[in-house]
Amino acid sequence: MADMLPPVLQHMESLGHAVFSDGDYDLNLFGVRSPDQTDGTFNDWLGCAYKKDGEWVVRWWQATTDPGLYYRQNPMNVGGTAILQCGQYRGVYKIDKHAGKYEALCQRNGVVTVWRDRNKDDVLDWDTTKPWTGHFGINLHASSSTPYGDNRDRREGGNVGKWSAGCQVHATTRGFREMMELARKQVSERGWDSFTYTLMDQWWK
Repeated sequence: MADMLPPVLQHMESLGHAVFSDGDYDLNLFGVRSPDQTDGTFNDWLGCAYKKDGEWVVRWWQATTDPGLYYRQNPMNVGGTAILQCGQYRGVYKIDKHAGKYEALCQRNGVVTVWRDRNKDDVLDWDTTKPWTGHFGINLHASSSTPYGDNRDRREGGNVGKWSAGCQVHATTRGFREMMELARKQVSERGWDSFTYTLMDQWWK
């Protein structure tokens, strides 16, 4: 039974994405976007599935995969605010400084595809007919500027505010630190310093 994939990886595989299972700490980092588009909430999930001592482990952390209201109303790009398109981004991420401040998983090794929300209102929407592909700094980071310097967690379900302009953002510093500990474990145990991130729409009811 140890080789049976966890449900989240079964779903990932059913979408045609790669699943990584080459021994311990071969990380499968993923996001799940909720159909609930309530403005500015941490209502999505980030997660990681990996083997430890040959057994599958799955971790889930509350997060947002969508930009907050501030950057939808004040976009950093003239085309509109970035919303990461669902898909698998193979080897795109590495440990590096997010915004030059602290180590996170940063888009350094390749391109991602986003849609743009252009109308600056409080409704999350995007033009699926015009995807943008490139280097946009869509990182996996914390909802804090000092996630390693203090242990104060943001409340799950709190307001996204200015924490996301399109990045994938943890609701708590605890969850973020757990993700980074696993990322460093992959580097130290396996010697692999690039990471794949797979974003999926929520498939359960």
